[in-house]
Amino acid sequence: MTPRIADVAIPDSALAQEATELVRDLAGELLYAHSRRVFLFGALRGHRRGLAFDPELLYVAALFHDLGLTPTYATSQQRFELDGAGAARDFLLRHGLPAERARTAWTAIALHTTPEIPHRMEPEIALVTAGVEVDVLGFGFDELTDAQREAVVAAHPRPDFKRRILAAFTEGIAHRPDTAFGNVKADVLARFSPGFVRTDFVSVIENSRWSA
Repeated sequence: MTPRIADVAIPDSALAQEATELVRDLAGELLYAHSRRVFLFGALRGHRRGLAFDPELLYVAALFHDLGLTPTYATSQQRFELDGAGAARDFLLRHGLPAERARTAWTAIALHTTPEIPHRMEPEIALVTAGVEVDVLGFGFDELTDAQREAVVAAHPRPDFKRRILAAFTEGIAHRPDTAFGNVKADVLARFSPGFVRTDFVSVIENSRWSA
């Protein structure tokens, strides 16, 4: 029988099972549990909105969305979102999914820290962001019932989650501070990474090589 949490079926195909094992091994308990909640909250918001989406594709994208914060990418110098996006795309292509579906997963992960835009795109892209919004920011919290939230958290608890996820963000991007330019992770480094100086967009323009 397909496992269900909050009445959401957890994909259990061979592909989904392999993705689960891979991410659980690489990400550790904090990010694995968070990623599973992202899938569940995203799926619940998708059902509420009447969106037709591919549960397996949403599941893989949700699982991989924070993989760039893990030790595997401790020397990466690109945005962490791109690390996870590339890993998900390559994983799906290796398993024979069409390039278009792999590109959807790539986009869902690459844009999951970019407000508003994902919600205008394909359902799987929108719902990765929707799941992240619930679990990290509390946005859409009241779209879900108490019973739904409780079932998800019972399956994947969030002990001291706010502090621990901020620590994971900091650890995952402190070695590549320039990648925080223009995105929400600059706020994390400004608070938790000593010596971090924001790149100012206005200053970049004013100090460009153009004379006027």
